[in-house]
Amino acid sequence: MHEVKDAIRAHALEAGFAAVGFAPAQLDPAQAGDLGAFLDRGLHGDMAWMATTRARRADPKVLWPDARTVIALGANYGPDDDPLAVLADRGAGAISVYARNRDYHDVLKKALKELAGWIARTYACEVKLFVDTAPVMEKPLAAQAGLGWQGKHTNLVSRRFGSWLFLGEVFTTLALPADAPERDFCGSCDRCRQACPTGALTAPYRIDARRCISYLTIEHKGHIAREFRQAMGNRIYGCDDCLAVCPWNKFAEASEDEAYRPPPGRGAVGLAEFASLDDAAFRSKFARSPILRTGRDRFLRNVLVAIGNSDDPGLASAAMARLDDTSALVRAMAVWALARLLDANAFAQLRRSHLDTEADAYVRAEWRADPAGPEIDALTRPFEGATEGTLEA
Repeated sequence: MHEVKDAIRAHALEAGFAAVGFAPAQLDPAQAGDLGAFLDRGLHGDMAWMATTRARRADPKVLWPDARTVIALGANYGPDDDPLAVLADRGAGAISVYARNRDYHDVLKKALKELAGWIARTYACEVKLFVDTAPVMEKPLAAQAGLGWQGKHTNLVSRRFGSWLFLGEVFTTLALPADAPERDFCGSCDRCRQACPTGALTAPYRIDARRCISYLTIEHKGHIAREFRQAMGNRIYGCDDCLAVCPWNKFAEASEDEAYRPPPGRGAVGLAEFASLDDAAFRSKFARSPILRTGRDRFLRNVLVAIGNSDDPGLASAAMARLDDTSALVRAMAVWALARLLDANAFAQLRRSHLDTEADAYVRAEWRADPAGPEIDALTRPFEGATEGTLEA
């Protein structure tokens, strides 16, 4: 069966994958235990799908009882520049590297279908393919298959590709020899944890997703807690800080796949342009992007937080234009941005003209909040008694 593995590996590399590994269709029970502890403590926040698919996520055999082998695949999306450079441009919106071009789910799925179809035809076996919208613990399986290890930031790290691998899997009924798991090379390095702007990495290999900027800007459906707004800076979709500072990135290669390389200007667009988007313009601009999944209202919520952090009074007009937006998420953050950009008299005048006609209790509370007051208050406190947990999927 080693010849079969070699043939599959060669075909996968020809199909555009950068890393290929083989693992049994089972997980260490400790991984299921970590997932359970993470979910039981509510550290997944709004990601209810993690809890509803808990049993299938924790055991590949529950997901597909006939599976014998998992073929773990990685696609390189390494950037060719410093992904954190845009953070210094406070008037521009910082978008995570993975979202600066086409939706990787679509690109990966196409390549996985081609590979899975070839395997099924060539070896008369059954196959199922998955990307990260499925209940699969991708990172533990990828580590088990030798693609890398889960670093202290809980993401996969590769000695060859650093932090920049998209993951996908082909489950098959073929019983193939497993590759050796990769060992942990993090050592004493703690750069990822030190780089996290919101303290989401509560301990090595532990994350509270509710504090993570990627979670807050993408998965979180509600208002952004005051505790986290300043720390978000100009990050409007995702956060690359913990990934980008990993020393193993010095060995990473920039992706050669045009589907993963950002078109000119996608990495840094002026906040005023983003703030002007209505729903139709948002859908048009991000038609083939993963950003579309977040929706216009949450995206503008993030943009207005960034405007509030810009220290540029010239952006106040962009926030002012959103005070009558149909979304309370957008209106609330427009108020917060203006409280930070305008002088006290100008803001008080706006409050007098808008507060009486504002129907949403949260937005009204933002109008009344003290912009110079504590960053955590009863209005926006997201949770009490936060505890630690791992984020495995």
